[in-house]
Amino acid sequence: MELYIFFVCLCASCAGGICGIGGGVVIKPVLDTFGVISVSEISFLSGCTVLAMSSISVIRQRKQHQIDLRIGGFLGAGAALGGVLGNGLFHLVKAVAGNDSLVGMAQAIALGIITGITLLYSAFLRKRIRSYSVASTAACFSIGCFVGILSSFLGIGGGPINLAILYFAFSMDTKTAASTSLYMILLSQAANLISYFVKGTVPDISLHYLVLMVSAGFIGGTLGSNICKKISARTTERLFIILQLMIVLICVYNACRFAGF
Repeated sequence: MELYIFFVCLCASCAGGICGIGGGVVIKPVLDTFGVISVSEISFLSGCTVLAMSSISVIRQRKQHQIDLRIGGFLGAGAALGGVLGNGLFHLVKAVAGNDSLVGMAQAIALGIITGITLLYSAFLRKRIRSYSVASTAACFSIGCFVGILSSFLGIGGGPINLAILYFAFSMDTKTAASTSLYMILLSQAANLISYFVKGTVPDISLHYLVLMVSAGFIGGTLGSNICKKISARTTERLFIILQLMIVLICVYNACRFAGF
């Protein structure tokens, strides 16, 4: 099982480094299907893995693709605050639900719907719907906060919604959006992790799994950054669409499994 978990985290982190998604958007639903780690543990471990991936990816890609530091900075600051709020929302829902299965089902349904919408936009509507160039500081911060809340609550780090919003609200090209998304993910996950420790809500986790998954995050982020330099924007877009379709199907399966079907 350890080999499977490492492989999933490695592939997800590699894809995340290429496309600008958190990697957790793949790790979270796939590990949910294994059923060997609790929902709370997966959310925490997935966040740690995504933080490792985004750290190495941002360092390696910053020199390759330009990031608008002003827009990216306010988006990232908003995402950091959203990460803390999303973490609080997760624990609130968990307390109200009373068990991990209901929380897992809620996460799977929400993630499936969000990914399905972004898949529709990315594959069919992006070139047909007018995009914008938001420049307002308050708007950038608010958008980042919204994305951070969703990402933290779902335990996915970033995910497809980052790129869809960067395409739509900021008219970014594929590779600039990917780099900016990773920057947002880095700040959001760092704030989310700090929130766990400050609030004392770190779940009981296996140190073995933590080392395994974080190592996969570092390695996958490095591989993804190297691959990103060698492939076209069109190839990146196709990979992004394929990943979204896979995530939607996995979320449907997980929602049914958590519901007992």
